Amino acid sequence: MTGRVTVLTNPMSGHGNAPHAAERAVVRLQQRGVDVTAIVGRDARHARELVREHLDRGTDALVVVGGDGVIGLALQELAGTDVPLGIVPAGTGNDHAREYRIPTGDPEAAADVIADGHTRTVDLGRIDADDGTRRWFGTVVATGFDSLVSDRANRMSWPHGRMRYNLAMVAELSKLRLLPFRLSFDGGDAEDHALTMTAIGNTRSYGGGMLICPGADPTDGLLDITMIASASRSRLIRLFPTVFKGTHVNLDTVTTRRARSVRVECPGINAYADGDFAAPLPATITAVPGALKILTSAPG
Repeated sequence: MTGRVTVLTNPMSGHGNAPHAAERAVVRLQQRGVDVTAIVGRDARHARELVREHLDRGTDALVVVGGDGVIGLALQELAGTDVPLGIVPAGTGNDHAREYRIPTGDPEAAADVIADGHTRTVDLGRIDADDGTRRWFGTVVATGFDSLVSDRANRMSWPHGRMRYNLAMVAELSKLRLLPFRLSFDGGDAEDHALTMTAIGNTRSYGGGMLICPGADPTDGLLDITMIASASRSRLIRLFPTVFKGTHVNLDTVTTRRARSVRVECPGINAYADGDFAAPLPATITAVPGALKILTSAPG
């Protein structure tokens, strides 16, 4: 790629390390003959305004320096367009980068992937909530126990970083219960399930490499749905290590489905996508084939 790219940086990603990663990536892109315009949003709304403005002006790619949250923000503007997404991973989870074989911890190597210009067309997921909210996502939608943990972590002001999430998880484990989910797959009859959580994946992992939907393929036009039913704290705790290997799907407390769309209802539960709050349930979640072009490592 020798054209023009817009580089969006989330200055808070990676505990504030993203600006340094952006500097290194921009230098490498310029060395590779790429014309770079750098933008930094004051907040999510301002970042989206800047992205929209530069897409309207014309850019050959939008490069995001940060984690899955700021990538999710960019997807709201890129979905359904011909402008490819480039990623310089600088977050804590980096699940998009993991899925598409983009080097982490090496901004120059990630910039080389962008400059090489190999583009892949992939699916996105779309959340349409009953309150009118629409949100695109690239990785996984979390509903149930994991979204309750995120709710609690977002209400906490201390501590910072991963420890806040860990404390929120301990607190939610103390209140663990099966939740009344109502699910409808591909417009079929509603099914009632008592579940701990339901994860809906366009790709395989969330939370920094947890293979919650290990069979998900972002090019098959389908969503992978992982349903976990365990009211036992000890069993749920023992399940977590298996998620990093994807072997949890073999347990008797886990059920998987595959569908083009799924309607999810569960009173009082929010959906989180790409690590951020997406919408309150109920919502219909749909796989949208070929909705994103992404710059990835060439196959082979």
